[in-house]
Amino acid sequence: PLTGAQKSFLRGLGQTLEPALKLGKGGLTPAFNIELQKLLRARELVKLRFLGVERADRAALCAEVADAGRCVCVGAVGHTALFYRQNPEPGERRVELPA
Repeated sequence: PLTGAQKSFLRGLGQTLEPALKLGKGGLTPAFNIELQKLLRARELVKLRFLGVERADRAALCAEVADAGRCVCVGAVGHTALFYRQNPEPGERRVELPA
């Protein structure tokens, strides 16, 4: 579980990121899940862009992506959402969270 300060820090880092993944009306596919796992392991912080998804469906999709990726939705604004999962290998971590 992340604290509010940690989520705020991650959202600040996410401001400069380009969306690495795009999720359309097709929803979560096995290929999407594989790519999400690769990106989370490599980057820890991944920005996702929703394409053609209704506003009412975005919150549910964020929860689904978080479950499928075993990650945390740090924030969602408009058509983008930010997901974080700490790398299990301490030497490979790219993001240092504040205490």
